[in-house]
Amino acid sequence: MATAPKTRPQGRPAATRTKRAAAPVRSVPKTRAAEASITLSSKNYSSWSLRGWLIAKLAGLEFDEVMVSPDDADARKEILLLSPSILVPCLTHGDIKVWDTLAIGEYLDEVKPKAGLLPTDIAARAHCRAICGEMHSGFSSLRAALPMNLKGDFPGYKVWAKAEGDIERITSIWRDCIAKYGGPFLFGDKPCIADAMYAPVVTRFLTYHVAVDRVCSAYCKQVMAMPEMKEWIAAAKLEHEDIEELDMEF
Repeated sequence: MATAPKTRPQGRPAATRTKRAAAPVRSVPKTRAAEASITLSSKNYSSWSLRGWLIAKLAGLEFDEVMVSPDDADARKEILLLSPSILVPCLTHGDIKVWDTLAIGEYLDEVKPKAGLLPTDIAARAHCRAICGEMHSGFSSLRAALPMNLKGDFPGYKVWAKAEGDIERITSIWRDCIAKYGGPFLFGDKPCIADAMYAPVVTRFLTYHVAVDRVCSAYCKQVMAMPEMKEWIAAAKLEHEDIEELDMEF
Protein backbone atom coordinates (compact mmCIF):
# COMPACT_ATOMS: atom_id res chain seq x y z
CA MET A 1 0.00 0.00 0.00
CA ALA A 2 1.55 3.35 -1.05
CA THR A 3 2.32 5.81 1.75
CA ALA A 4 0.57 9.17 1.75
CA PRO A 5 2.84 12.02 0.53
CA LYS A 6 4.28 14.20 3.25
CA THR A 7 3.18 17.83 3.45
CA ARG A 8 5.78 20.03 1.74
CA PRO A 9 7.53 22.37 4.20
CA GLN A 10 6.40 25.96 3.74
CA GLY A 11 8.67 28.00 1.39
CA ARG A 12 10.55 24.92 0.02
CA PRO A 13 10.56 24.77 -3.80
CA ALA A 14 8.78 21.76 -5.25
CA ALA A 15 11.77 21.03 -7.55
CA THR A 16 14.09 20.30 -4.59
CA ARG A 17 11.73 17.74 -3.03
CA THR A 18 13.21 14.25 -3.01
CA LYS A 19 11.14 11.79 -4.97
CA ARG A 20 10.22 8.53 -3.30
CA ALA A 21 9.75 5.31 -5.16
CA ALA A 22 6.24 3.99 -5.01
CA ALA A 23 5.82 1.15 -2.54
CA PRO A 24 5.55 -2.21 -4.27
CA VAL A 25 2.07 -3.63 -4.52
CA ARG A 26 1.86 -6.79 -2.48
CA SER A 27 -0.34 -9.55 -3.78
CA VAL A 28 -2.71 -11.06 -1.25
CA PRO A 29 -2.04 -14.78 -0.99
CA LYS A 30 -4.93 -16.95 -1.99
CA THR A 31 -6.49 -19.11 0.67
CA ARG A 32 -5.11 -22.61 0.25
CA ALA A 33 -7.73 -25.31 0.13
CA ALA A 34 -7.27 -28.18 2.54
CA GLU A 35 -5.84 -31.29 0.95
CA ALA A 36 -8.35 -33.58 2.63
CA SER A 37 -11.50 -33.79 4.72
CA ILE A 38 -12.57 -35.96 7.63
CA THR A 39 -16.16 -36.82 8.42
CA LEU A 40 -16.77 -36.76 12.17
CA SER A 41 -19.70 -37.14 14.50
CA SER A 42 -19.90 -35.73 18.03
CA LYS A 43 -16.66 -34.43 19.49
CA ASN A 44 -18.06 -34.94 22.97
CA TYR A 45 -19.13 -38.56 22.61
CA SER A 46 -17.47 -40.16 19.57
CA SER A 47 -14.25 -41.92 20.53
CA TRP A 48 -13.65 -43.14 16.97
CA SER A 49 -13.98 -39.60 15.61
CA LEU A 50 -11.33 -38.48 18.10
CA ARG A 51 -9.00 -41.30 17.07
CA GLY A 52 -9.25 -40.59 13.34
CA TRP A 53 -8.96 -36.83 13.80
CA LEU A 54 -5.97 -37.16 16.12
CA ILE A 55 -4.14 -39.50 13.74
CA ALA A 56 -4.63 -36.97 10.92
CA LYS A 57 -3.36 -34.17 13.15
CA LEU A 58 -0.27 -36.15 14.15
CA ALA A 59 0.37 -36.85 10.48
CA GLY A 60 0.47 -33.11 9.78
CA LEU A 61 -2.34 -33.45 7.27
CA GLU A 62 -4.28 -30.33 6.32
CA PHE A 63 -7.95 -31.19 6.36
CA ASP A 64 -11.45 -29.80 6.69
CA GLU A 65 -13.91 -31.23 9.19
CA VAL A 66 -17.27 -32.46 7.95
CA MET A 67 -19.56 -32.87 10.95
CA VAL A 68 -22.43 -35.36 10.99
CA SER A 69 -25.15 -34.64 13.54
CA PRO A 70 -25.49 -37.18 16.37
CA ASP A 71 -29.14 -37.36 15.28
CA ASP A 72 -28.00 -39.08 12.09
CA ALA A 73 -28.95 -42.76 12.39
CA ASP A 74 -25.55 -44.18 11.42
CA ALA A 75 -23.63 -41.74 13.61
CA ARG A 76 -25.89 -42.47 16.57
CA LYS A 77 -25.40 -46.22 16.17
CA GLU A 78 -21.65 -45.73 16.11
CA ILE A 79 -21.65 -43.55 19.22
CA LEU A 80 -23.96 -45.89 21.15
CA LEU A 81 -21.89 -48.92 20.12
CA LEU A 82 -24.82 -50.48 18.31
CA SER A 83 -22.77 -51.00 15.16
CA PRO A 84 -19.10 -50.81 14.18
CA SER A 85 -17.73 -47.51 12.92
CA ILE A 86 -18.56 -47.64 9.20
CA LEU A 87 -18.87 -44.07 7.95
CA VAL A 88 -17.39 -42.14 10.88
CA PRO A 89 -14.62 -41.26 10.83
CA CYS A 90 -14.03 -41.19 7.09
CA LEU A 91 -10.96 -39.65 5.49
CA THR A 92 -11.30 -38.24 1.99
CA HIS A 93 -7.93 -37.49 0.40
CA GLY A 94 -8.30 -36.52 -3.24
CA ASP A 95 -10.18 -39.40 -4.87
CA ILE A 96 -9.33 -41.79 -2.04
CA LYS A 97 -11.76 -42.59 0.78
CA VAL A 98 -10.73 -44.48 3.91
CA TRP A 99 -13.40 -45.15 6.55
CA ASP A 100 -11.77 -47.33 9.19
CA THR A 101 -9.63 -45.77 11.90
CA LEU A 102 -6.75 -48.23 11.69
CA ALA A 103 -6.87 -48.09 7.90
CA ILE A 104 -6.70 -44.28 8.13
CA GLY A 105 -3.60 -44.62 10.30
CA GLU A 106 -1.89 -47.08 7.98
CA TYR A 107 -2.77 -44.99 4.92
CA LEU A 108 -1.46 -41.77 6.44
CA ASP A 109 1.73 -43.53 7.52
CA GLU A 110 2.31 -44.28 3.84
CA VAL A 111 1.35 -40.78 2.69
CA LYS A 112 3.27 -38.99 5.47
CA PRO A 113 6.17 -41.36 6.24
CA LYS A 114 8.20 -38.68 8.04
CA ALA A 115 5.42 -37.98 10.55
CA GLY A 116 6.38 -40.98 12.69
CA LEU A 117 2.89 -42.42 13.02
CA LEU A 118 4.46 -45.87 13.37
CA PRO A 119 7.82 -46.64 15.00
CA THR A 120 10.75 -47.11 12.62
CA ASP A 121 12.08 -50.23 14.36
CA ILE A 122 10.41 -53.33 12.94
CA ALA A 123 9.85 -54.97 16.34
CA ALA A 124 8.44 -51.80 17.86
CA ARG A 125 6.25 -51.28 14.80
CA ALA A 126 4.82 -54.79 15.14
CA HIS A 127 4.21 -54.16 18.85
CA CYS A 128 2.47 -50.88 18.04
CA ARG A 129 0.21 -52.53 15.49
CA ALA A 130 -0.65 -55.30 17.94
CA ILE A 131 -1.82 -53.00 20.74
CA CYS A 132 -3.67 -50.78 18.26
CA GLY A 133 -5.46 -53.85 16.95
CA GLU A 134 -6.32 -54.87 20.49
CA MET A 135 -7.87 -51.46 21.11
CA HIS A 136 -9.65 -51.55 17.77
CA SER A 137 -11.38 -54.88 18.30
CA GLY A 138 -11.44 -55.40 22.06
CA PHE A 139 -12.34 -53.88 25.42
CA SER A 140 -16.08 -54.01 24.73
CA SER A 141 -16.90 -54.09 28.45
CA LEU A 142 -15.00 -50.86 29.06
CA ARG A 143 -16.68 -49.20 26.06
CA ALA A 144 -20.12 -50.14 27.35
CA ALA A 145 -19.46 -49.27 31.00
CA LEU A 146 -17.52 -46.04 30.45
CA PRO A 147 -18.78 -44.31 27.29
CA MET A 148 -16.78 -41.27 26.23
CA ASN A 149 -18.32 -38.06 27.53
CA LEU A 150 -15.90 -35.14 27.68
CA LYS A 151 -18.43 -32.81 29.31
CA GLY A 152 -19.35 -35.40 31.93
CA ASP A 153 -17.93 -35.78 35.43
CA PHE A 154 -18.95 -38.80 37.49
CA PRO A 155 -17.02 -39.12 40.78
CA GLY A 156 -17.77 -42.25 42.77
CA TYR A 157 -18.90 -44.06 39.62
CA LYS A 158 -19.30 -47.82 40.05
CA VAL A 159 -17.29 -49.66 37.40
CA TRP A 160 -18.62 -53.05 36.28
CA ALA A 161 -16.48 -56.07 37.16
CA LYS A 162 -15.91 -56.97 33.49
CA ALA A 163 -14.78 -53.43 32.77
CA GLU A 164 -12.26 -53.67 35.58
CA GLY A 165 -10.59 -56.51 33.68
CA ASP A 166 -10.30 -54.28 30.61
CA ILE A 167 -8.86 -51.47 32.74
CA GLU A 168 -6.22 -53.81 34.16
CA ARG A 169 -5.24 -54.97 30.67
CA ILE A 170 -5.02 -51.42 29.30
CA THR A 171 -2.92 -50.12 32.16
CA SER A 172 -0.66 -53.17 31.80
CA ILE A 173 -0.15 -52.26 28.12
CA TRP A 174 0.70 -48.70 29.05
CA ARG A 175 3.21 -49.70 31.75
CA ASP A 176 4.87 -52.24 29.46
CA CYS A 177 5.28 -49.76 26.59
CA ILE A 178 6.57 -46.96 28.77
CA ALA A 179 9.07 -49.26 30.47
CA LYS A 180 10.24 -50.69 27.14
CA TYR A 181 10.43 -47.50 25.05
CA GLY A 182 11.18 -44.91 27.73
CA GLY A 183 8.05 -42.77 27.51
CA PRO A 184 6.59 -40.30 28.01
CA PHE A 185 4.36 -41.62 25.19
CA LEU A 186 3.76 -45.30 24.47
CA PHE A 187 6.56 -45.61 21.91
CA GLY A 188 8.97 -42.93 22.97
CA ASP A 189 9.22 -39.19 23.09
CA LYS A 190 6.50 -38.32 20.57
CA PRO A 191 2.91 -39.48 20.13
CA CYS A 192 2.05 -42.00 17.45
CA ILE A 193 -0.95 -44.02 16.25
CA ALA A 194 -1.02 -46.01 19.50
CA ASP A 195 -1.46 -42.86 21.58
CA ALA A 196 -4.28 -41.73 19.31
CA MET A 197 -5.99 -45.10 19.71
CA TYR A 198 -5.79 -44.99 23.51
CA ALA A 199 -6.48 -41.26 23.95
CA PRO A 200 -10.26 -41.74 24.36
CA VAL A 201 -9.54 -44.24 27.16
CA VAL A 202 -7.53 -41.54 28.93
CA THR A 203 -10.55 -39.23 28.79
CA ARG A 204 -12.82 -42.00 30.11
CA PHE A 205 -10.55 -42.58 33.10
CA LEU A 206 -10.76 -38.86 33.93
CA THR A 207 -14.52 -38.57 33.35
CA TYR A 208 -15.30 -41.51 35.63
CA HIS A 209 -12.46 -40.92 38.12
CA VAL A 210 -10.85 -44.31 37.52
CA ALA A 211 -7.91 -44.76 39.88
CA VAL A 212 -4.68 -45.80 38.14
CA ASP A 213 -1.07 -46.21 39.24
CA ARG A 214 1.55 -43.47 39.16
CA VAL A 215 3.00 -44.42 35.75
CA CYS A 216 -0.41 -44.52 34.08
CA SER A 217 -1.51 -41.31 35.79
CA ALA A 218 1.57 -39.55 34.39
CA TYR A 219 0.78 -40.94 30.95
CA CYS A 220 -2.79 -39.66 31.16
CA LYS A 221 -1.50 -36.18 32.02
CA GLN A 222 0.92 -36.33 29.08
CA VAL A 223 -1.87 -37.18 26.65
CA MET A 224 -4.21 -34.52 28.01
CA ALA A 225 -1.44 -31.91 27.72
CA MET A 226 -1.11 -32.47 23.97
CA PRO A 227 -2.20 -29.30 22.10
CA GLU A 228 -4.29 -31.46 19.76
CA MET A 229 -6.22 -32.91 22.70
CA LYS A 230 -6.79 -29.44 24.15
CA GLU A 231 -8.13 -28.27 20.80
CA TRP A 232 -10.53 -31.22 20.51
CA ILE A 233 -11.81 -30.95 24.09
CA ALA A 234 -12.39 -27.20 23.81
CA ALA A 235 -14.54 -27.82 20.74
CA ALA A 236 -16.35 -30.71 22.43
CA LYS A 237 -17.39 -28.51 25.33
CA LEU A 238 -19.02 -26.06 22.93
CA GLU A 239 -21.28 -28.70 21.42
CA HIS A 240 -24.98 -28.24 22.15
CA GLU A 241 -26.21 -31.69 21.18
CA ASP A 242 -26.61 -34.03 24.14
CA ILE A 243 -27.33 -37.73 24.04
CA GLU A 244 -29.44 -38.56 27.09
CA GLU A 245 -28.33 -42.19 27.14
CA LEU A 246 -24.73 -41.08 27.72
CA ASP A 247 -25.44 -38.32 30.22
CA MET A 248 -26.99 -40.54 32.87
CA GLU A 249 -25.26 -42.33 35.71
CA PHE A 250 -25.90 -46.02 35.10
